[in-house]
Amino acid sequence: MNPDFGLVHLWSQGDIVTRGVALLLLAMSVASWMVILVKALDLRRHAREARSIESFWHAADFADGLSKLGTDPANPFRALALEGREAAAHHNAQPQLHDSLDASEWLTRTLRNSIDESLARLQGGLAVLASVGSTAPFVGLFGTVWGIYHALLSISLAGQVALDKVAGPIGEALVMTALGLAVAIPAVLGYNALVRGNKSVIHRLNRFAYDLHAHFVTGARVARGAPGDAKVRAMKKGA
Repeated sequence: MNPDFGLVHLWSQGDIVTRGVALLLLAMSVASWMVILVKALDLRRHAREARSIESFWHAADFADGLSKLGTDPANPFRALALEGREAAAHHNAQPQLHDSLDASEWLTRTLRNSIDESLARLQGGLAVLASVGSTAPFVGLFGTVWGIYHALLSISLAGQVALDKVAGPIGEALVMTALGLAVAIPAVLGYNALVRGNKSVIHRLNRFAYDLHAHFVTGARVARGAPGDAKVRAMKKGA
């Protein structure tokens, strides 16, 4: 490659706007990859935590089941079980609540709130990927337009209109568009993959909440395929 052209030459010959666009694209790329890696590790951990649900239901008692779910306070399945237990205990200890909410509705609302909090944590950082994926191509395009403008201006002032004098600077400016796409594409793909992963976690949380609701109301876990309570099914629709 001709040393007079390329990214190094583009940086050295670029003005403050060109360098600012390049640094902005770099910052957007680093931020998006950090979000992708952190959230991917979180999903992997949640998948491992979900595998302990069956162990929870086969535990000797509720306390033993909680120990099988682990001790991580960020575990959404453990948090859901704790919220359910506290809601059931609170309802049983407060007879006046029976006048306005029965046990089923009280537990449904509590479990729904816990799932909503977990969903909010799962979606944290996705706004960064959405913003990067939608704006990075235009940031790169702005850098290209600015670079072409200055390249043509420099060629005009120098009085050199030969093709080899025009192709190099303009080609370098077009690299900014390619960089914008290189930043945006991983962000979009990462966003879509994380959304699918989050839906899987929420689905498992809803299944677990359904079983917890039945456990606290009837004292037994609902068998798979049972019709279930209509209020709990309404709770699952919010995911």
